[in-house]
Amino acid sequence: MTTTAKRPSIALTKDDIRPTLVRMTLPMLAGMLTLMTFNLVDTFFVSMLGTEQLAALSFTFPVSFTLISLAIGLSIGTSAVIAKALGAGELSAARTDGQVALWLSAILVAILALAGYLLTEPMFTAMGASASVLAYIRQYMDIWFIGAVLLVLPMVGNAVLRAAGDTRTPSLIMAGSGLVNAILDPILIFGVGPIPALGIQGAAIATVISWLVGSVLIIHLLVKRDLITTSAITLAEAIAVCRKILRIGAPAAGANMLTPLAMAVLTAIMASYGEAAVAAFGVGARLESIACLVVLALSMTLPPLVSQNFGAGLLHRVQQAYRDSGRFVMLWQFAVFVVLAALAPLLAKLFSSDSEVVRIICWFIWIVPLGYGLQGVIILTNSSFNALHRPGSALVLSIIRLFVFYVPLAWLGGQLYGVTGLFVGCVVANIITAAIAWRWFNRTLHTTKQERG
Repeated sequence: MTTTAKRPSIALTKDDIRPTLVRMTLPMLAGMLTLMTFNLVDTFFVSMLGTEQLAALSFTFPVSFTLISLAIGLSIGTSAVIAKALGAGELSAARTDGQVALWLSAILVAILALAGYLLTEPMFTAMGASASVLAYIRQYMDIWFIGAVLLVLPMVGNAVLRAAGDTRTPSLIMAGSGLVNAILDPILIFGVGPIPALGIQGAAIATVISWLVGSVLIIHLLVKRDLITTSAITLAEAIAVCRKILRIGAPAAGANMLTPLAMAVLTAIMASYGEAAVAAFGVGARLESIACLVVLALSMTLPPLVSQNFGAGLLHRVQQAYRDSGRFVMLWQFAVFVVLAALAPLLAKLFSSDSEVVRIICWFIWIVPLGYGLQGVIILTNSSFNALHRPGSALVLSIIRLFVFYVPLAWLGGQLYGVTGLFVGCVVANIITAAIAWRWFNRTLHTTKQERG
């Protein structure tokens, strides 16, 4: 047994909370920044093919993110289960959990990807894609669905590493995969030498190859570090582990899959304003993934700390970590908004020469990021609920945010003031939901402390 398997890289139940979160989050942030930047490269190169191709990529986002959300949910369940086991000193159980999590995730994603492959045309037609745009969607998504299993393996494998307190290695794997994607994108999209220009299809192939690289690396590392067992597991053991993971992972996946569902509804609403609006909305969504990187990194590093301290009964450390993280993201995301607002025209023109697309991207940047700090509080609350093994609360919070406030208020704003009104509705929804989330989690933690005496 290796030293890495015996104890977490960082003592999550003992080290000072703020420095611990910084040490865990910085490498994760670096890896995610690299990965997200290279993913944005996809949008940049595809935008050079034309507005229809850019619109096609925008249409694919809600559907592709549905599978990504399933993978995220399963990784949340995996991290919570393994981190709690490590916090309680159950090392053998943690290794068994890791192996079963990889198999379970691969099987579930394969099933969903097959369904998506078979239902591609009716799904995107229902979202408002025209026949010409649908042809480009098919070129991209057929390949994307075929390689989808390779997407989930690095995500769940990285969750195993994070549960043990190692965030540096996952960041390197993400960065490496993103680099492969960025190098292959222009080669496969536009062609080089004997390699033909494959257009939007080339972007999908580059993505799948980058996933393959990440899958090989993560499985090799997990086996080498003895973080997953390589011994045979009985069916009864596998079922028991699946239940543990799915008890958290299924609601977490459901909560995450609500986001692309809401995005699909918003994309359909945007389609009523024309293909330029859809293309601009797609660019805005990808810029959002960069703008919220710190929040996303914290949402991956905070849960292992919460889960291990929850398993060890140190709820005061859980409360401090949650409050410090929430206050930080509010200040950070306001600073991000100021920078984005100043750079809006430059960023918009980087992704399109179409004046209408540029105009809508600018309005997106000037309005929607105002709510990113509040959105960050909601995301951290969701991840903390899952880490406390309360996935039902996280699911209900997601439903409240997206379908009680976000979509209805965005639709109402659009009806009253057009595209800009839709963007304002998104911000108002985040304000209301963040207030609910902050109060709800703190009350839950207080109740848990009283129950434990």
